[in-house]
Amino acid sequence: MHKDEVKGAGNKAKGAVKEAVGKAVGNEQLQAEGKMDKAKGHVQEKSGKAKDAVRDKLED
Repeated sequence: MHKDEVKGAGNKAKGAVKEAVGKAVGNEQLQAEGKMDKAKGHVQEKSGKAKDAVRDKLED
C-alpha cells in the first residue's frame, strides 16, 4: 500500500465528517469543503494505487 492511498483514505474520512457536520448545522461552505476533501482523497487513493501498480510491474 502506497502512502498516497493512506493519505487519500484520511482525506475521504475527514471530508465525510466535514460534509455531515456542515449538513447538520446548515453550513453550506463546510459541506462544500467536505466534498472537496472527499474528492481530493479519492484522487490520492487512485494515484497511490497507480504508483503501486507501476512499482509492481518494474519489480517483475
